[in-house]
Amino acid sequence: MTIHWCGTGLSAIPGLRRLIEAGRPVTVWNRTTDKAREAVGDLTDDIRAFDLDAVTAALAPGDVVVSMLPGDWHVPLARAAIGAGAHFVSSSYIAPEMRDLDAAARAAGVALVNEVGLDPGIDHLMAHALVANYRAAPGFDPANTLSFLSYCGGIPKTPNAFRYKFSWSPLGVLKALRSPSRSMKDGAELRVDRPWDAIGSYTAPLPSPEDFEVYPNRDSLPFIEQYDFDPAWKIRDFVRGTLRLDGWAVAWKDVFTEVETLEGPAGDARLKEMSDQFWADHAYDPDEPDRVVLCVDLKAERDGRTTFHQTYVMDAWGDAAGTAMARLVSVPVSLAITAVLDGAIGAGVHAAPSRPELVTAWLAEVDRLAQHLALVDHLA
Repeated sequence: MTIHWCGTGLSAIPGLRRLIEAGRPVTVWNRTTDKAREAVGDLTDDIRAFDLDAVTAALAPGDVVVSMLPGDWHVPLARAAIGAGAHFVSSSYIAPEMRDLDAAARAAGVALVNEVGLDPGIDHLMAHALVANYRAAPGFDPANTLSFLSYCGGIPKTPNAFRYKFSWSPLGVLKALRSPSRSMKDGAELRVDRPWDAIGSYTAPLPSPEDFEVYPNRDSLPFIEQYDFDPAWKIRDFVRGTLRLDGWAVAWKDVFTEVETLEGPAGDARLKEMSDQFWADHAYDPDEPDRVVLCVDLKAERDGRTTFHQTYVMDAWGDAAGTAMARLVSVPVSLAITAVLDGAIGAGVHAAPSRPELVTAWLAEVDRLAQHLALVDHLA
């Protein structure tokens, strides 16, 4: 059973190397074979030029296709996997077109596993663990009112005046500023057209507590069900969002103002100009460490009294072996691949697992990847 790893970009390498070093049979596919050889040529000669037809022809039943390519490739590769009786893994969010493959995957007896990177991925594991802890806690009561938050951000280890640095093209970050979000606040649905309309403050319970700026992103509400919240539970707040260094909103104020005015082809062209300039001015320097902070928090209250409150908090930064972002995205992907090959994840379309034994094992690996990982019990 061969692992067909497609894509050797910046966030792919540690997990890929981990699998090869463990002796797993891996074929590496990349659009530029020279770049793949630079990344893993010291470990393997099985490096091929990526082409969908070539990958499809190479698949055998029981293989695993891994897409670390842009999202447009995920569904075509997943379809090819189903046709060959092979499994599929990616770190990306489950798109509607991917979810539509669930019946075909189940019929073929193959797993299509997504959302197994950092965010989404590690955050899901933490959420599942917190919900399980809450259900087993003395303070559990279906009449409690719950507040859930999950904030993740890649930020510079050494803060700069711009309060942010880029590991790759800034265009994706700029486009995300134009995206609406949906979450819950004070018991009601909150819709936000632009992130800067909902920037708040969050104090992360690190060994030395640290203030960050946060805002909701995407659509948080489907994750209420994904995280196994009982439909009868009362929810005050439920938000999944982005974390930035304190002072980010002020540093980016002019960016927000201009992005708000951009429309049509001319607006897209200006966004590309801004991206190019930001890349020139605010890209990470060679060997400069990045930093990733992730906090997932669940609190239960009743009659003005807190009955349960726990936070998973993670702080990681780049080191001589590479960036924190790369290892936190790609190593969980490698864990998912191993789980699929071991039969620990069944057929169908799945996000990061909720099975306690997998959550525990994967978080133990995250503990080795991050410089700091803790479960903070605020009532202890």
